[in-house]
Amino acid sequence: MIEFVIATNNPKKLIEIRRILSPLGIVPVTAAEKGVDLGDVEENGTTFAENAYIKAKAAFDKCGLPVIADDSGLCVDALGGRPGIYSARYGGHDLPYAEKNAMLLDELRDVPDDRRSAHFACAVCCILRSGEVIAVEGRCEGEIAHAPSGDGGFGYDPIFTVGGRSFASLSAEEKDSLSHRGNALKLLYNALRDHKEEL
Repeated sequence: MIEFVIATNNPKKLIEIRRILSPLGIVPVTAAEKGVDLGDVEENGTTFAENAYIKAKAAFDKCGLPVIADDSGLCVDALGGRPGIYSARYGGHDLPYAEKNAMLLDELRDVPDDRRSAHFACAVCCILRSGEVIAVEGRCEGEIAHAPSGDGGFGYDPIFTVGGRSFASLSAEEKDSLSHRGNALKLLYNALRDHKEEL
């Protein structure tokens, strides 16, 4: 079993990562569980990939263990790709996601069904003990609903739909098979499996 520090404060994201990578013998742990305070990392990149690397490098420098970090967000076509890399800060960093979702739906209130396309994007950066970097990206195409639905998931899941169902209404297995993070983590899974001897 190999411990990987997951650079996130989101417990639901940690559960997703644990679910997908644990078959490799990887034990995802938080920095806090290792007694390390990552502090506030300034995510000043211009892409999801740059921000994922910034978080991963900051965690690796402090922990000295293999690290996985991700940056993800919702890109809405009718909003010119917003909120994009600012998804977590949309409407203010401390604004609850229920209110972020309501604000986004309000922005789209006059947008017809055929123009409500959107995608979730996820960039994952893994830094191994050797300092070797593995970077992968996943994406999921969908649409923005007119109202939230479902009581699972987190973030923008209640308003992002695929095949008429919101991410928040999918089972964990269904979401893993479709989601941007699920797609990115499957790519990471394959890359780590190929690097197994180096872990």
